[in-house]
Amino acid sequence: MTVPLSWYLIFATALFSIGFFAVLARRNAIAVLMGVELMLNAVNINLVAFWRYLTPTDLSGQIFVVFVFAVAAAEAAVGLALMISIYRTRKTINVDEINELKL
Repeated sequence: MTVPLSWYLIFATALFSIGFFAVLARRNAIAVLMGVELMLNAVNINLVAFWRYLTPTDLSGQIFVVFVFAVAAAEAAVGLALMISIYRTRKTINVDEINELKL
């Protein structure tokens, strides 16, 4: 029994919506980064699902997924480094209070 493509797309849509809500509604910068990670994972689910149902013999879908994983890892590393730097100078990671570049 194979799982229909629509189930994967519905799951990815739900995951993307949760991530999008987290980015818009959260005040904590770490929670915003987690929302972005959820959105990137939803994109990966879509890429793998379409690859599996359209061209399973090609490796192009898997290559795109590995690329998105690399971008997500770099985004997490840079984002966390920025949050640590901001916390050291401002003593907060609340997004509303970090609205200027000056100290």
